[in-house]
Amino acid sequence: MAFYCGIDLHSNNHVVVIINDEDQRVYERRLSNDLALTLSALEPYQADLVGVAVESTFNWYWLVDGLQAEGYPMQLVNTTAVQQYSGLKYTDDRYDAYWLAHLMRLKILPTGYIYPKEQRGIRDLARRRMFLVQTASKQLISLQSQIWRQTGVKISSSKLKQASFAVDLPDEMERLSAEATLSVYRSIQAELEKIESQLIKVVKPRADYKVLTSIPGVGAILGMTIALETGNIQRFAEVGDYASYCRCVKSERVSNAKKKGEGNAKSGNKYLSWAFSEAAHFAIRYEPLAKRFFERKQRKTNGIIAIRAVAHKLARAAYYMMKNKTAFDAQKLFAS
Repeated sequence: MAFYCGIDLHSNNHVVVIINDEDQRVYERRLSNDLALTLSALEPYQADLVGVAVESTFNWYWLVDGLQAEGYPMQLVNTTAVQQYSGLKYTDDRYDAYWLAHLMRLKILPTGYIYPKEQRGIRDLARRRMFLVQTASKQLISLQSQIWRQTGVKISSSKLKQASFAVDLPDEMERLSAEATLSVYRSIQAELEKIESQLIKVVKPRADYKVLTSIPGVGAILGMTIALETGNIQRFAEVGDYASYCRCVKSERVSNAKKKGEGNAKSGNKYLSWAFSEAAHFAIRYEPLAKRFFERKQRKTNGIIAIRAVAHKLARAAYYMMKNKTAFDAQKLFAS
């Protein structure tokens, strides 16, 4: 008899439910987040276990990696796409876990990509870099505003970034506050230099990175982000699947040529969405054909829709470039 396992994972515990072919629960228990306990619970069913479904929560790494290492067939649940049960007055964690197993048995469980463990660290380091860049920008804007408020003079960001810049405010408390902000900014910048050096060292030899940087305006950071967030391009069967994953397609429901609503616009990869939007802004600056395409779209709609249309074009181009290992061809992309 085949068994199906669903796990509802939380920050400090997880509920394990195993069902058989007839949706009967053969095991159900809440366990502490200890891999040894989970392995002990699943061991009697391992030989006949079709799969183990785990929700893609913030802390799934330890559980999915640990079970995969022991040979369990894992399925990472796409929580934004999973069908919710209806008509029930009361549900709890046990029913959530059961529902995942039930959907797996019916072969309609929406699953996500389990990024290879050995490559996940470098991708997560790139994401940490993006977070630090945003934090550094906030510190710089805060420092600029504070000095502006106290002196009435707006100092340019380029001047604030200079190593020789020193805070000069008459009030001692305000000066200490500004100096602390400047110190935090410089500390983050020092860490960013180390992170970026390591990232480029790892990503630069990759073939997908090399072809991506042939896109006008796509340099080291954008090329690295797209390559790492995409992972293995072969996991996308069609170019439309990749464009959708990059959040570069419309999210709407249409019936009889009329819009009836919208789907989940956040389904996909927010980092790729950002990367291709950035690439689109650079493309219309450095590639005449991209600029012409953007201007045509802008006349018919507006700037936001037009730039997203360019991003969509670039996402589709990147798919074929990474799949076929070919360089960017603006004529082929924007000629029509």
